[in-house]
Amino acid sequence: MQPLQSFDRLSLNQITTNQWTLKEAVEGSLRAGVPWIAPWRNKVAELGLAESKRIIRESGLKVSSLCRGGYFPGDTATQRQANLEDNFRAVEEAAELGTDTLVLVCGPAADKDLATARQHVEEGIANLVEHAQSHGIKLGIEPLHPMYAAERSVVVSLAQANTIAEQYKPEQVGVVVDVFHVWWDPDLYAQIERAAGRILGYHVSDWIVPVPDLLLGRGMMGDGVIELRKIREAVEKAGYNGPIEVEIFNQAIWDMQGDDVMELMKQRYLEHV
Repeated sequence: MQPLQSFDRLSLNQITTNQWTLKEAVEGSLRAGVPWIAPWRNKVAELGLAESKRIIRESGLKVSSLCRGGYFPGDTATQRQANLEDNFRAVEEAAELGTDTLVLVCGPAADKDLATARQHVEEGIANLVEHAQSHGIKLGIEPLHPMYAAERSVVVSLAQANTIAEQYKPEQVGVVVDVFHVWWDPDLYAQIERAAGRILGYHVSDWIVPVPDLLLGRGMMGDGVIELRKIREAVEKAGYNGPIEVEIFNQAIWDMQGDDVMELMKQRYLEHV
């Protein structure tokens, strides 16, 4: 597999430089020559949607996705409706910011009933699809590592995400392949092949051994055990040649100067992705 030769597809997922505001992340991306950015909704909210849109548009950066929608399950119908309405807003924000992809982190069970929570996820997506399509937004289901099932997502495998996505047209619902969450799966390459034509995003980081923290334990590419280039080859064979987001939750990286993170990210991207 040939290494990447340019940064044309490189996207800063904003969580990687969590120490930066959205304005700072845009400015830092421009300084580093990184052409894509993936904002987080909380950072957009800090600045305001209109100002966020203006800053991104005037910068010339392209928006690979908006993170995040989802969190559909709730212990009451009222809570589930509130969750759905928040997703309606997320779709509208994504459209305003100029991306065509809303990443869905589907949410945990409100209690111990995983089966019901997964039903709530499917119902939530079904209720969101029409609104998303009317705004030109595709819904990207991102399965999370099983260790997050209790607090972040009851969708824990690419197979699960594919099964949900296949209920819809590829231009409506697809999947997001994040290496941190799926690298371990013995069925990974078959499921990537199955997802051909509906992969909406590809996220990279690394799995450090030992994992220093369940949430803030992602490593910079090359610092762990993930077969990054092999997974990229599979994703590209499945038809995905879009932006590659670097998405890293790690306090040590957040404590670095943002410009230093960007330079390290670029170096490791060419060396390992």
